[in-house]
Amino acid sequence: MWGFPALPLLLNLCGSLLGLGATLTLIPAFRGHFLTARLCGPDLNKTGKRLIPESQGVVSGAVFLIILFCFIPVPFLSCFVEEQCKAFPHHEFVALIGALLAICCMIFLGFADDVLNLRWRHKLLLPTAASLPLLMVYFTNFGNTTVVVPKPFRPLLGLHLDLGILYYVYMGLLAVFCTNAINILAGINGLEAGQALVISASIILFNLVELGGDYRDDHIFSLYFMIPFFFTTLGLLYHNWYPSRVFVGDTFCYFAGMTFAVVGILGHFSKTMLLFFLPQVLNFLYSLPQLLHVIPCPRHRVPRLNVKTGKLEMSYSKFKTDGLSPWGASLLKLAEALRLVAVRRGEDGDGAYTECNNMTLLNLLLKLVGPTHERTLTVLLLLLQVAGSAVAFSVRYQLVRLFYDI
Repeated sequence: MWGFPALPLLLNLCGSLLGLGATLTLIPAFRGHFLTARLCGPDLNKTGKRLIPESQGVVSGAVFLIILFCFIPVPFLSCFVEEQCKAFPHHEFVALIGALLAICCMIFLGFADDVLNLRWRHKLLLPTAASLPLLMVYFTNFGNTTVVVPKPFRPLLGLHLDLGILYYVYMGLLAVFCTNAINILAGINGLEAGQALVISASIILFNLVELGGDYRDDHIFSLYFMIPFFFTTLGLLYHNWYPSRVFVGDTFCYFAGMTFAVVGILGHFSKTMLLFFLPQVLNFLYSLPQLLHVIPCPRHRVPRLNVKTGKLEMSYSKFKTDGLSPWGASLLKLAEALRLVAVRRGEDGDGAYTECNNMTLLNLLLKLVGPTHERTLTVLLLLLQVAGSAVAFSVRYQLVRLFYDI
């Protein structure tokens, strides 16, 4: 077992504070290297043509890995004193190493995506491949695929249900969702790092609340990862906040998502962790028609800058009206009737056309509040993320009684 967590957690916190300083220092120090390697690009929502370094998630990710590589022996210090440790806890050691392997793989694959600019179908394959070490660790260490059935379904399914291989499919899909959910809700300064920071803070708070419970070891394991992640992400957010001096890239989105998946799966609170992703779940569901190409989806769906006002406005997808499938046309009419999208119709030299706002939470928020400054939009979305965490805690500690015996 992990044992009393005070000393390991204190050392973890100290290493994380050093990681914060390293991240704050290394990102500007490596700026020139990324520009020389042409890993840079313009900010689509700025009037200037200044090139900004991309893929800076690889810097915060590298610092995160160095912290945890140095931390590996710390939870097992008592085993170096023979009278305090009867047997080395190999299961805990394997879980720690396996989690680091999965995160390391995801950072590498995310950086490859930034460099090679892979297609969306590859973005689904990469997290799947990186999650295999994680699933193997779960199989060898735990292997439990039985879940407690919610109260409304117990007359039909009983108290417990063994999902078998479907449970591993669920965990694999969880890793894919976490790594892509942050990537989909992105595109303005500070949003990717900001939402990851709020989610990690929520998980840390949840872990601290649960330290006095029966699953203390699982939450200590989670804290070992979440505390360094929080501080390295804080350093990245400092440089990524409006006006952004760096872009985090797909590397950070994949790295953050896999870190959350690791602690959720190996910490045995995957359902609770998903509750902290409520804004990402809403954004994913709202984006599905375009992600599935039922409604045409452009490559960039970020809001557009109105140069005259200096505010962001909804971006639109334009397509031929008769090119839309019957299913797509019906879905668009339903979304328009529910006032979830803004639709414009007209005719040009190519015939009748239709425009609808791109289906992202950013554009939906702009539809509700009107044109907004980029920094204000980021703050509003992060407040929404905080509100989502508040709802998650309410569900976890109050509404859960309706479905489970607590």
